[in-house]
Amino acid sequence: MEASSTAARDTTPGIEEVLGVARRHWGEKVIKAVLFLAAATSVLITVGIVLSLAGETIQFFNDEAVTLKGFLTDANWTPLFKDPEFGVRPLVQGTLVITLIGMIVAVPLGIGTAIYLSEYAPHRVRAFVKPTLELLAGVPTVVFGYFALTFFTPTLLNNILHLDVSVFNGLAGGIIVGVMIIPTVASVAEDAMTAVPSSLREGAYGLGASKRQVSTRVVVPAALSGVVAAVVLGASRAVGETMIVLIAAGQVPTTSLDPRNPMETMTAFIGATGKGDIPTGSTGYKAIFAVGFTLFIITLLINTVAIRFVRRFRQVYD
Repeated sequence: MEASSTAARDTTPGIEEVLGVARRHWGEKVIKAVLFLAAATSVLITVGIVLSLAGETIQFFNDEAVTLKGFLTDANWTPLFKDPEFGVRPLVQGTLVITLIGMIVAVPLGIGTAIYLSEYAPHRVRAFVKPTLELLAGVPTVVFGYFALTFFTPTLLNNILHLDVSVFNGLAGGIIVGVMIIPTVASVAEDAMTAVPSSLREGAYGLGASKRQVSTRVVVPAALSGVVAAVVLGASRAVGETMIVLIAAGQVPTTSLDPRNPMETMTAFIGATGKGDIPTGSTGYKAIFAVGFTLFIITLLINTVAIRFVRRFRQVYD
């Protein structure tokens, strides 16, 4: 009897064979390796970009006509002139002014849209509006640029609002950049608000809160980390935008804070200069990489500050 039961146990399939545990274990290892490879590839690409920028930037500062102090503080940027000057401050200032205008447009409209879609919109309206916003995000930026140049500036700013702006101006560039990033801010913020547990809303309604109070005092604070991430992503897109500012804002590096005048951003300089007309290895050619590296540092600082803010105020729900 005992021998027969022992033989039966020996011929009975093991639990690992029945459930395929061993096979699943190897499958998980393969998936883990593929995901690690994807993450490592992203890191390597970033490192490669930084090294390529840093190498040419170092050579740029090795030129006798360039000093780090002058690059950061001088108010004139004429790297392609016969007597070149290499003060990047006008480009940085133009970038920040246009980005600020864009964020003034995008943040209230984007977050307001997110609150409406998350808390107020009926299901049918939400199903229509959100894909429409995402379609707006897919419009080529060159189209936005020519829209600003041929319609927004002459018709709206000059003829209707009578602002007396130049044909090329930072105001139109900044506003249209803001319109471009509204879908990004709205979509990411709306996803964060939708992820807020319904129990928080129900508890607030149970205490007698109104719809507006629940939206602004419960949902938005609870989704603050996601809202901040949406704003930072929008700001990064605004800082890195090229075609809109290249077409609409002009190519005049200036330290003027008046957005009605032409301005030039760092990306506009890179886009206008990097067309192949400049001899490789010249100081003007290396200036493209120096400006690109400066832009990378600014974007890195923005993201670093935002990450610290998100980590400080992040809330996790079960």
